[in-house]
Amino acid sequence: MKQVWKKVILGLAAASVAFSIVGCGGDAKPAASSSQAKQGPLMEQIKKKGEITVGTASGYPPYEFLDASKGEKTIIGVDMDLAKAIADKLGVKLKVADSNFTALLSSLTAGKVDIAIAGISATDERKKTMDFSDGYLPMHEKIMIRKADKDKLKALEDFKGKSVGAQKSTTEEKLAQAELKDSKLVFLDHVPDVVLELKQGKVDGLVVQDVVAEQYLVFNDDLTLIDVNFKTAKVLDTAVAIPKGNEDLKKVINEVIQENTKNGNFDKWLKAASKKAIENAKK
Repeated sequence: MKQVWKKVILGLAAASVAFSIVGCGGDAKPAASSSQAKQGPLMEQIKKKGEITVGTASGYPPYEFLDASKGEKTIIGVDMDLAKAIADKLGVKLKVADSNFTALLSSLTAGKVDIAIAGISATDERKKTMDFSDGYLPMHEKIMIRKADKDKLKALEDFKGKSVGAQKSTTEEKLAQAELKDSKLVFLDHVPDVVLELKQGKVDGLVVQDVVAEQYLVFNDDLTLIDVNFKTAKVLDTAVAIPKGNEDLKKVINEVIQENTKNGNFDKWLKAASKKAIENAKK
């Protein structure tokens, strides 16, 4: 069982542990165009305390996951690289607050974190309570299954009466509820938990983003992805969630996203995070 866990979670067994880490932002200063505008209340608060608190939900490689390779648990990944770039742009320190995804979204609306970065898609429902930055990584929804079932599970209708899992409070949960109504649905706090359920035969499929699924397929050759026809699925970009009414902060974040898209950093961050996740699994 120990070896199964090691493979399933890519060396992220402690992913559900909630903690905060503080790292220094660089010496980069906000762009003149952003700093010249009148500061909103959140921007003023961030500048006054000299740090930005970024909420995330680890256990979701390559977006964010725990790395203990240097002895101290640190959250790394594409989203953490983006968070660091935002802190650098603002000229403040970065503080990361980790939780599960359900708690993350509520902590943003409750003002417990300044922004949230956790592979979040900007859905119409979420836009009612929070604002979003420009998108930075496209996401495609697929279903992960056991390879042994690939000849009998090829389309949505094949999952009638079957058990299908997803991470709680995600677009994948909503998608499963909308299009797999004849399936037995299982929702857990973390993707690794559902992957383990899949490997043990407790669920027959996992609705998941392709970029996330690829990390698990590397060291779980008994699993595979199928591209089913989700009628209500949209190709959405992941985005930074921001409390409503903070246009000046949103502008700075969009500048960071645009800069790191043009200079190719997102591609570099994605490759580096994927490589690190795989290295963790080998230990």
